Amino acid sequence: MKTILVVEDTHSERKLISALLNHAGFITAAASNAKSAWEWLENNTFPDLILLDIIMPEETGLELCRKIRLNPNWKNIPIVFCSSKSEEFDRFWALRQGGNDYITKPFAPQQLIDAVYKYIGS
Repeated sequence: MKTILVVEDTHSERKLISALLNHAGFITAAASNAKSAWEWLENNTFPDLILLDIIMPEETGLELCRKIRLNPNWKNIPIVFCSSKSEEFDRFWALRQGGNDYITKPFAPQQLIDAVYKYIGS
């Protein structure tokens, strides 16, 4: 089974995203901020995909994405941004930082699942 690291600071959204992914047959790990996501990455087998919020306290998802891309072990893990920031510039900038895809909240559940399948299949 494929593992997805969900990095989302809002508890209810983190639970919802994890539940949707679990229902679709994925294993999820959850982190509430960039620091805990980094610690998870250092202490676990690499995830098959990272689902990453942008707006988080202390360190943004964009900053975390740049750090992940600098690590030779993690640089090829697909990163899908999932953010409430909906301007075209936000999407452009997230992809420039190393993201593979970008979906805007609120999203339809199938939109999330499709974005994940696009990179890691079922």
